[in-house]
Amino acid sequence: MKITAIEYFRLDMPLAVPYTIAYETVDKTTNIILKLTTNTGITGWGCAAPDIEVTNETPENVIDNINSVIIDLLKGQSPFHIARYTHQLKTLCPTSSSTIAMVDMALYDLIARKAKLPLFQLLGGFKNEIPTSITIGILPLKETIEQAKNYLKQGFTIIKLKGGLNLKEDIEKIMKLREKNGNEFLLRYDANQGYTPEEAVEFISKTKSAKIEILEQPTKQTKEAHIGEVTKNVQIPVMADESIKTLQDAFRLASNELIDMVNIKIMKVGGILESQHINSVAKAAGLEVMVGCIDECALGISAGLHFALSRPNIEYADLDGHLDLLEDPFTDLFDLKNGILYPSNYYGLGNIKL
Repeated sequence: MKITAIEYFRLDMPLAVPYTIAYETVDKTTNIILKLTTNTGITGWGCAAPDIEVTNETPENVIDNINSVIIDLLKGQSPFHIARYTHQLKTLCPTSSSTIAMVDMALYDLIARKAKLPLFQLLGGFKNEIPTSITIGILPLKETIEQAKNYLKQGFTIIKLKGGLNLKEDIEKIMKLREKNGNEFLLRYDANQGYTPEEAVEFISKTKSAKIEILEQPTKQTKEAHIGEVTKNVQIPVMADESIKTLQDAFRLASNELIDMVNIKIMKVGGILESQHINSVAKAAGLEVMVGCIDECALGISAGLHFALSRPNIEYADLDGHLDLLEDPFTDLFDLKNGILYPSNYYGLGNIKL
């Protein structure tokens, strides 16, 4: 089997409701979609979600990488050499993690379709479902409570709240969220690098009764010792997100015992293959693992889901990045019922109808 055609298109998608986190406000996103066709007629699909803050890329960077690197690298070649192509792309596109993830994803999708298996089964097939959190950005108190109430009515059981801009307001939101919506849901908190170590410790101390399950990336990624300070001084798991973009990051943070958990995002780390390596480091270090996402269409979310289902130590998911995207052409790739994600029985990443 050889790759005979390589196509792509740009997918600009507005958000139904813009959201704010500690370092930006987002009202739209752009994904680049890659289609690999083989001489057998089997196709594989991949998605890049370039983000200057997360992946250090623009959509134009991804398109340029396709035209200047990827076509020459893959055309006429066998799709089965994923490790080789990933290694080459790390050299040819060293700062383009979502570009590499896009190629990795399309190759895995193609191979799973060839094997006539859903991708999660090809990757290991450990479980058939996983609950996901639903995220609330930085909003005024009243809107935060109302949005949480709406999500709980929809059947979600895990709320992830964003903060990091105002410590006092963040504490009030967490406490009011519990007071108004009760205790029958899990509550996670993401400061998106917005706190000093002292602020993070104060936040956890003053919200103890709210029973926050996870504290995500409380401090700046550029100051690794700070997240270690928080980890040592709070009683709940501290998870690294922005601090982990490479396998080396995961090893360094784990070996220095600076964190309790890792958030693996396929776009951020450069694909499923690299995600597997990072997950292995986490497993060896006894760290818990979440599979997360950025603003990705359902194709990208499907890849995260299949990876999350493939390993026994991945117990957490934050795969909601597609839910507020308008004009997403990828539908019915998986099911979401009462906050739980289920893969489809179609081969690869699911039934793509484009």
